[in-house]
Amino acid sequence: MTSPAPSPAPVVSGLAPALGAYLIWGFLPLYLILVKTVPPFEFVGWRIIWTLPLCLLIVAFRRQFPELLAALKSPRSLLALLASAVLIGINWFVYIWAIMAGEVFATSIGYYLNPLVNVLLGTLVLGEKLSRRQWLAVAIAAVAVALLAAGAVTSLWISLTLGFSFALYGLVRKQVAVGSLPGLTIESAILLLPAVGIAAWYAMSPQGSSFGQDWWMSGLIIFSGVVTAVPLLLFAIAARRMDYSTLGFIQYLSPTIVFFLGLFVFHQPLAPAKLASFVLIWVAVGVFVWDMWAKRKAALA
Repeated sequence: MTSPAPSPAPVVSGLAPALGAYLIWGFLPLYLILVKTVPPFEFVGWRIIWTLPLCLLIVAFRRQFPELLAALKSPRSLLALLASAVLIGINWFVYIWAIMAGEVFATSIGYYLNPLVNVLLGTLVLGEKLSRRQWLAVAIAAVAVALLAAGAVTSLWISLTLGFSFALYGLVRKQVAVGSLPGLTIESAILLLPAVGIAAWYAMSPQGSSFGQDWWMSGLIIFSGVVTAVPLLLFAIAARRMDYSTLGFIQYLSPTIVFFLGLFVFHQPLAPAKLASFVLIWVAVGVFVWDMWAKRKAALA
């Protein structure tokens, strides 16, 4: 006896927040160009500083303080969140530096690789079984990385760092029963002291702090808290309202937007090695999505 097909209502109700999250992440390079005069290291410091109070406000609005306090009382959760905080800090810095340095395509490749790295880590670390199509997708992605290593080695580290740091971040967070927003709040709190130190160091440097020199730039820096916390909140809402395979398909919207921004807005040169790598990664993504939807269809049969 087969189960009745689930109502499409949850997918529809989760579609808007999912699209909102990935559209914000996709168009983030346009915002980062506005703050290009801020040194990337300093900007990451300010991003952490302004993310924490906004997270606390949203946690209060959503009445998630009990979950936040429970995580703070758990040494295991705090240790895991310390590791995830370091990983997301690295991810933020490399992404911001790469966009400001004009390596837009390298960031796009990194986030195309991310779901495939997730699958690989799942089998290597969590003992999950890969289907033949998933192994094929991983193998094609490996060839794409090899092409980058041969023809675009200077930007290869950016793609690999972004793909692996975010995948490892997700792997660590998967081991902790803490919601996205309370988790980000604690991670921001963990990173707050070094962030304040970074901001203070730049304030005492000869060029001075980027914050406080004019209202426009200061406002843009404060806005970094919004572009950090809001898409994560939208993602958390979407994850609860729609199945994860559908959400996994939508996540490719973000690196696709970044690719087209690099091509048509930033006018980045698309070297043959990078173009070939993109083509192979798109093929790998196609195989991966094909496998994902085939499994979903079989589960609903």
